[in-house]
Amino acid sequence: MTNTTSTSRYANEHHIHRFVKIWLITGLIMIFFQIVIGGVTRLTGSGLSITKWDVVHGSVPPLTTAAWEAEFELYKQTPQYQKINAGMSLSEFKFIYFWEFFHRFWARLMGLVFVFPFCWFLWRRMLSRRLVRMLVIVVALAGLEGFFGWIMVASGLIQRPWVNAYNLTLHLSTALVIFSFLLWTTFIAYRPVRPVWTDSGLRRLGWVLIGVAFVQIALGAMMSGSKAGLFFPTWPDQGGTFLPDVLLVADHWRVENFLNYDTNPFMPALIQFLHRNTAYLLTLLVVYFVWRTRNLRLTPAMQWGNRAMLLTLAVQVLLGITTLINCRGSIPVLLGVLHQAGAVLLLMALLYVCYQMKNRDSGFVSHDDTTT
Repeated sequence: MTNTTSTSRYANEHHIHRFVKIWLITGLIMIFFQIVIGGVTRLTGSGLSITKWDVVHGSVPPLTTAAWEAEFELYKQTPQYQKINAGMSLSEFKFIYFWEFFHRFWARLMGLVFVFPFCWFLWRRMLSRRLVRMLVIVVALAGLEGFFGWIMVASGLIQRPWVNAYNLTLHLSTALVIFSFLLWTTFIAYRPVRPVWTDSGLRRLGWVLIGVAFVQIALGAMMSGSKAGLFFPTWPDQGGTFLPDVLLVADHWRVENFLNYDTNPFMPALIQFLHRNTAYLLTLLVVYFVWRTRNLRLTPAMQWGNRAMLLTLAVQVLLGITTLINCRGSIPVLLGVLHQAGAVLLLMALLYVCYQMKNRDSGFVSHDDTTT
């Protein structure tokens, strides 16, 4: 009786209400655009334009000339203004203020869109026990993401005229973890019964692809945060060589150079070297994965996933190369944002493929297998 009562408090995992599914898709779309908006904010140098953070401040933009002047005066006290943007006009300040305001506004809007429906669905018992567990993790990570976001902004208000690259990487990585959790939750809501897979090696390889992709995206954040693309805007060589000379000097491998990455060419060279070669590794692994599935009777969903994986990877590689070779004096904003968006789409394709591979029973049979 107790088990029956407990179960009745939750929706049937196999029959999730369509409003819940629409809500999950809405959340995914909003997080995707938040990552894109964050890319624009970073590449336009807008992230430090609002110097305070609290629940209220920044929720409404300045509405009078005096209010704009007050915000501008606060910005003039930052290292970014004093070292990079000294002499900036009020209209130029309004441009960078807009992107940081929009980034924060979208985050607040996501909170409203997520939290209130979540509470409603809980009250109406429209979520399964499994979805509740996943969504609680998403909520906790979202709170942590807001905290990391402020730490990132604060790191650029003291000495450096830009945010700390390590904090930026942590902020973006956490956003991707949230997106991945919510995407997996959406898969569960739409297709709770997954296909099964007998090849444990391929299943493990699928998760290796996701791990390598996460590392690659984190390195991309470091590339952006340290402006490493400006140091070696060439391809396929890196400043004329495969391995830059600065990486071959033993004395450069010091903790100081890792911490003060923006005071020497060592870290930009290392980050770009790792980012390039992790991309090569990921490309080879994806192609190998698809090649390994060539003799298997794949479901239409798995076939679509393989094609999406290859397509997003190809586009992402081309965007990466194009962005890099156009880093002449400054990072091209449009290409950089498209490259970041492409990384999210590639991660989506990888997660979709992994979701198709359950870890027991049968279901995917080789063409050479005579059983049906």
